[in-house]
Amino acid sequence: MAFPKDIEIIDCMLGIPEAEDRAEWFAPFRPLIKDAQTLQQFAMPAQYMFKDIPQTGQQDDYIKWTVDQMDKHNVRKALVGWNENETSYRAKELYGDRFFFDLPCDPNKGMEEVRRIKRIHAEVGLSAISVFPSGTLPQVAINHKYMFPLYACAVELDIPILLNVGIPGPRIPMETQKVEHLDEVCWFFPDLKIVMRHGAEPWEALAVKLMLKWPNLYYSTSAFAPKHYPKAIIDYANTRGADKVIYAGYFPMGLSLDRIMSDMENVPFKDEVWPKFLRDNATKLFKL
Repeated sequence: MAFPKDIEIIDCMLGIPEAEDRAEWFAPFRPLIKDAQTLQQFAMPAQYMFKDIPQTGQQDDYIKWTVDQMDKHNVRKALVGWNENETSYRAKELYGDRFFFDLPCDPNKGMEEVRRIKRIHAEVGLSAISVFPSGTLPQVAINHKYMFPLYACAVELDIPILLNVGIPGPRIPMETQKVEHLDEVCWFFPDLKIVMRHGAEPWEALAVKLMLKWPNLYYSTSAFAPKHYPKAIIDYANTRGADKVIYAGYFPMGLSLDRIMSDMENVPFKDEVWPKFLRDNATKLFKL
């Protein structure tokens, strides 16, 4: 049950910083934020939830710095967001064997967004698309009609979609991310691979029930320090869900790799679960 140190890890949520200032993290949903503390004091939108946000410092090359952090903790590959900028292109060019990419998407843009997904996929080869339902502007629920073109596109391209589910960390409304919304989507799109991000709390038991029900629904551990992995998820991975639970961190957005890997020592996964959780499930799902 001990955390194995000899497995090359695949991290399914990691970021490449572009500057020491993180103000751009607020940009897409800043108009939704109303409380003064978030707007005036927070360095990242959910800072009240994270005690020790990693400090990147000023780096000459943030991409190399990120790879150095990965090397330190045996992270062989990492899924990062494709931002269609110099950092994304350089990361792919210089470290194409270390990074694979998801494209953050806006369902409010309709077919314009579908065309953008297909264009970028043809250009760089996406491994997934992603949506932060509570962070869209205006907000769009997981089962809203505006999401359906993105789901159809993911099926057509045969790539997963990553969805934030559960109460969002930033102080914005939660309705769009209720886990129950997934049921209709999984029913209507049986060929769609969906990965839940950011915990699903307080509906983690429902998340497990839906994963038992729907073959193509998965869970990633993003934005949670391992000491806070929900018990329902650990129990599920150790029983019927070994193929459904995938490691994802949250570095450098809210957690350091030092903290994540130190906490991992105490996660009570069974021996046979660890390789699937740390590497094999991601390899299969993202076709690595």
